[in-house]
Parts: sequence; C-alpha cells; structure tokens
Amino acid sequence: MKYNFDERIERRGTGCVKWDESHADDIIPLWVADMDFAVAPAIQDAIRQRAMHPVFGYTYVQDDYYESVISWFQRRHQWVIQREWMLYTTGVVPAMSCTIKALTMPGEKVLILSPDYNCFFSSIRNNGCEVLETVLRLNDSLQGQRFEVDWEDFETKCADEKTTVFLLCNPHNPTGRVWTREELEQMRDICHRHHVRIVSDEIHCELIMPGHQFCPMGTVDAEAIILNSPSKSFNIAGLMMANIICQDAETRRRIDRAININEVCDVNPFAPVAFKAAYNKSEDWIDALNQYVWENYQALYDFITQHLPLWRVMPMEGTYLVWVDVSACCASVEAYTERLLKDARVWINPGTMYGPESGKGYIRINIACPRSRIVEALERIKKLKI
Repeated sequence: MKYNFDERIERRGTGCVKWDESHADDIIPLWVADMDFAVAPAIQDAIRQRAMHPVFGYTYVQDDYYESVISWFQRRHQWVIQREWMLYTTGVVPAMSCTIKALTMPGEKVLILSPDYNCFFSSIRNNGCEVLETVLRLNDSLQGQRFEVDWEDFETKCADEKTTVFLLCNPHNPTGRVWTREELEQMRDICHRHHVRIVSDEIHCELIMPGHQFCPMGTVDAEAIILNSPSKSFNIAGLMMANIICQDAETRRRIDRAININEVCDVNPFAPVAFKAAYNKSEDWIDALNQYVWENYQALYDFITQHLPLWRVMPMEGTYLVWVDVSACCASVEAYTERLLKDARVWINPGTMYGPESGKGYIRINIACPRSRIVEALERIKKLKI
C-alpha cells in the first residue's frame, strides 16, 4: 500500500501540544517529538471499531496484546521475549521513573550519555538521585561525523560506588545515534564489572535509517530492563501505554510495586487495540515512514549545505530528530532559537534542553512532517540571513 506522507493535516484546534501550545496560527513547529502524519490505516480502523462499543470502562489487557508484542520483536528484531517478563504502564517516562524508584535509593547516582532526552534528568532527580553525565565525543574524521562514547570516562563513572544505574537511550535522542551491538556489549561489560544495572529506553527503536540496524539491549544483556512502546514510531503517543521488559523475577516484582505506588498501573481502552494493530498489521507502514523520513533528512541536509553554510548537520542514523551544530553563528542557542521563533516563526528546541553544557551550540529539529513544511521553515530561516 502507498501512504501519502506529503499530506498536510490540520492539527490546530485539536488540543495538540505541538500546534496549539503556541496560540499562533503562523508558527511552524519543529520541536516536540511527535509526527504530523496520519497513523497507519489499520490503527485508525481498530480505534473506530473499539469506539463503536458505547462503554469505556477500566481496561483489562488481554493475552493477544502480549502476543502481538512478542511476535513483533521476534520477527523484526530476533529478540525472544517471554510473556512473564512484561509489565505495562502509561508511558515510557512513567516506566522510567518507576524503574529508577525500584532500583535506587535516594542519593545514589544514575549515569547517562549526555546530551540526552530531557526527561532523563527530571526522572532521575524526581526520584532523589543525582544525574551523572558522560559527555559523548564528536568524532570529526575524514569519513564523517559521529558521536561516540568516551569509554574511559564511562568506566570511571561506573566505578563510582554511588553509581547504581546506567540509563541508556537506544537509539539516542537527540544525537540520532543507533548504537551497534559492539557498543552495547562494551556498555554491558563495563556495567557488569562495576555492578551497575542497565535501563534502556528503546521508544525510538523502529525509527531506523537505511544502512543501520537496531539492536535491542535485551539481546545483549539478560539483566537489562527494557522500556519500549510503539507510541513514538507509529505516532500514537497520546494513547499513553508502554511496556517494561525485565527477565529477573525479583527486580520485576519491585518495579511492579513502584508502578502501583506511583499509581500508573491503568491504561485507557484504546491503547491496547491500537498497539495490536500497529504490531500485527502496520509493518509496511513503518517501512514506508522510515524511507520518507530519510528523504526528509536528505532534503534538509542539502538545503542547509547550500543556503545555511554556518550550520553543521549531524548524521541521523535513527529517530526523526536532527541534531545541528549552530555554534558558528550564535553565542547562545537559547537566544538563537528565540529569534527563530520571533522573527522566522519557526519553533525549534535549543540543545541545552538536553544537557546544559553538552547541548551548547546545538539545536534539535523534528523532521517528521510533510517535506514541503520543512522547506518552508528553512526558507523562512534563510531569509533572516543568520
């Protein structure tokens, strides 16, 4: 089936965070990580069918939901998941907070690779722990640019006796890295040496660009706790559901207790049916989406290279979020993105959201929208001559 990702769908007036939060009709929002594409037809059909029933009471998650998740990861990623390993909650961020609560004591340290998803910082601190950052290094070789782990620093910080958890973003938001199996194995080996548990947020795992392959941390480390959901990849984040996959029964019991303590144990009646339709009937849609996003990236890269030469676009191996170095044309990315919003009417996130120090000089651009909208936004920025 052919899908029309070029279609401009009007989202204003629908209570949409991305479009309605600005309270302005002329702003192009390329900030928060959701997509402007229609969801896969099978998902729409499943929700319509569920909505035909006139009662929307408390939801019991049935066996066929778990079967859809297990089948997807086995055929798509060669990861065999057992039903008893799975817990569900209302989203990956609540899953993250509950897992940190279950694995740490207040005052302990949680290690991240910085810059990193901004909710990592808040989830760690909200559980009384300290954020410990290993800053990713930009390998600016003749073969291209790529963010890599500073392994010496990573091991030093794992060796800190107060470090008990490593919180990984796989694939990585905001740099767009898709970690290789070799990198994941090195993370595992270092963490095991120092008795650090790995928690891997894999919400972007289906958003993989040509030439790259996603490797689930669960296939590398049986002790890792995996957080995932089709919500980001299939543009159904508003339905609020995610999975926690944990092989160890005692750790799983502690996480389940944290889910109930935090009272994030119930999901709405539309999420399971939509997720089943995504995993069972929408594989061709995600393949087509990835190809379209990759072409968006190429269009953005070519435009910036030609018309905004002071910007440096980082390679995007996964996600639909482009990490761009704008340090050559601004001293403050906060002031720079404010000017883009005020004068170009383009809303882009400053890199400092993802690390006050590691994000300096960068911006993050969401390209999961019709290509014409990206070009329109870039044309506006070009006219500012900044």
